[in-house]
Amino acid sequence: MTSKVAFIGLGVMGYPMAGYISKAGHNVTVFNRTKSKAEKWIGEYKGKMADTPSEAAKDADFIFTCVGNDDDLRQVSLGDNGLFHNAKEGCVYIDNSTVSAEISRELYKAAKDKGFGFLDAPISGGQSGAEGGILTVMVGGDENDFKKAEPIIDCYSKKVTLIGPSGSGQLTKMVNQMCIGGLVQGLSEAVNFGINAGLDMDKVMETISKGAAQSWQMENRYKTMVADKFDYGFAVDWMRKDLKICIEEAKRNGSPVPVTEIVDSYYAEVQKMGGNRWDSSSLIARLKKKK
Repeated sequence: MTSKVAFIGLGVMGYPMAGYISKAGHNVTVFNRTKSKAEKWIGEYKGKMADTPSEAAKDADFIFTCVGNDDDLRQVSLGDNGLFHNAKEGCVYIDNSTVSAEISRELYKAAKDKGFGFLDAPISGGQSGAEGGILTVMVGGDENDFKKAEPIIDCYSKKVTLIGPSGSGQLTKMVNQMCIGGLVQGLSEAVNFGINAGLDMDKVMETISKGAAQSWQMENRYKTMVADKFDYGFAVDWMRKDLKICIEEAKRNGSPVPVTEIVDSYYAEVQKMGGNRWDSSSLIARLKKKK
């Protein structure tokens, strides 16, 4: 069944995600803060462009946002030209941003007060996952809203799961980012060690990637880590933004996260090296610098 969809935020993730929804046959209206990006999208996919989030949301059955942080999300949702001004009763609003669980619960309550649904639905899989339509989506919210939205979310995902009540999606994404941060640091140390030991890292990784050490990061990033090429995914600036959310939430719920805090400080060192836009595997760069 064809639905009317608004998609707000056409960054490296949102741009292809909105494209997959359009290619699935839905009527998509897009908004992006930088208008030229929306114009480019319109030239590539079937759909319309709106001048404000509020205009994009008008009459939409499903509204998606994919923006940078809590402040950006609050602006496009509750701001003067925010989508809440035009979201119709009974629609479902799906937020794919990685933000705090706190703002997700705030938007859930505000949506309920206005008679429509809200799902916090952060994504994992990086730019390549978005471009391939194979993202993993972790969702918080009500089951009835999830069931309505799931077929649309399926357009750009390979795995979508309702984790629990509002905020659960964002909390799961925090778990995801903590796992990645610790893993990348361990992989960085191991690869750097292997290089310094004079090992053939292709043979090493071909061997150990078939055992208990195997990971997505190992199989997809070790070659670029060896080659000092860091233009393949999630930027350090965004990783630090996410880890800050993790650390703040950990303080709230009383969870010690010493490794996450250390890894965050290492990413700060990478930023000082000029690696703000390098991908998250660039932790190895600080180790090579210390030789």
